Amino acid sequence: MTTRILPAVGDPDAARAIVTLLSQLPAAEPAAPVPDATTLLDTLARLAADSIDELPEVVLVHERIGPVPALELIREVALRFPAVGVVLVSSDAGPGLFSAAMDSGARGLIGLPLSYEELAARVQAAAQWSVGVRRHLGGGAAADVFTGPGGRVVTVTGAKGGVGTTFTAVQFALAAAASGRRTALVDLDLQAGDVGSYLDVQFRRSIADLAGIQDISPRVLQDAVYDDASGLALLLAPADGERGEEVDDRAARHIVGALRSRYELVVVDCGTQVTGANAAAVEMADVAVLVTTPDVVAVRAAKRMVRMWERLQVRKAEDTAMVVNRWSKHTEIQPALIEKITKTRATRTPVPAAFKELQAVVDAGRVQDLDNRSTVKQALWTLAGELGLLSTPDTAPSASSTSSSAAGPGASLAVRASGPVARLRRGREG
Repeated sequence: MTTRILPAVGDPDAARAIVTLLSQLPAAEPAAPVPDATTLLDTLARLAADSIDELPEVVLVHERIGPVPALELIREVALRFPAVGVVLVSSDAGPGLFSAAMDSGARGLIGLPLSYEELAARVQAAAQWSVGVRRHLGGGAAADVFTGPGGRVVTVTGAKGGVGTTFTAVQFALAAAASGRRTALVDLDLQAGDVGSYLDVQFRRSIADLAGIQDISPRVLQDAVYDDASGLALLLAPADGERGEEVDDRAARHIVGALRSRYELVVVDCGTQVTGANAAAVEMADVAVLVTTPDVVAVRAAKRMVRMWERLQVRKAEDTAMVVNRWSKHTEIQPALIEKITKTRATRTPVPAAFKELQAVVDAGRVQDLDNRSTVKQALWTLAGELGLLSTPDTAPSASSTSSSAAGPGASLAVRASGPVARLRRGREG
């Protein structure tokens, strides 16, 4: 049997040394090394979208991989792709790191400098384990657990307050649930989360209750999640905003990863502030949505947000889907200009400015009751389909594949070089 091996090594010299040694193993098929955690997860997700059998049997994670620490990356791979055997490569081969690696989901630890015998033994053991897991998964699994390579995660972030972030996230989740997908909605706006208010839900548990738990079992997760009549599984923000500090980036990765292993789609409302927790969620997301309105202040805020993500190595601008809310064909700032200024990918479907349609359900805290004839609801549910949230992962288009030339109705309309458009253009480099 041929063993497919994917090395994740940031250092070019170390990558060459590992690939050279791997190529000497019998029946080994090493792939080209990936340089960072994001590329590794994207590569595995792309392969898994075709079939679980397309995944490599073994992934080697070098200790100096970035930007995510090696143990956190191993935990993420183990949660999202449970049929892949992960092996850590580290200069520290002591019992402490070995135990931590096993707790994270690794199937072995290889010490540096590499030796042929140790590499062969660890790779063979991880490959045999992987083959056994795939055979087991092929025979069926518990009906209440999503057993794919890992559900999709979509994050919804607002350029600034008041642009419609939470409403957008809730409608995306409702659309996905209505299409038959097992969907979780997470409120990661930790100090000012309003998902519960929008859906008329009061629940004593919150995401903060999971922050200190190292092993989030299905039962523990179920205790913290509220199963709403709308079909959504809700993980709410804490009622006491100060408890939001308990959810750091490590906890956010762990919690979102646990949800991802049990739901086909996880929608995360990240609010409008950059914290360690929501930055971690955006980084691990399959689809990252940024919501703005077509006005100078909001578009400049959107530009600041994507620039910050890039500086922090959270997300590239071109891998971000821009949703334009409260759009009108008479709006001077059109999606094409917003796309050009922010370097993001504007979605094809802008959301119309029609607040009167929403006022009654928002005031009642029952946005799930929004009439199907609402143009806002129709636009957001169409957007959910455009982003691949309503279909299976193997047919869903990615956000980054959204055509830049299809920036929505009115995107090609001529704009005047005065007023807010001119102000935005003058502020591009600001």
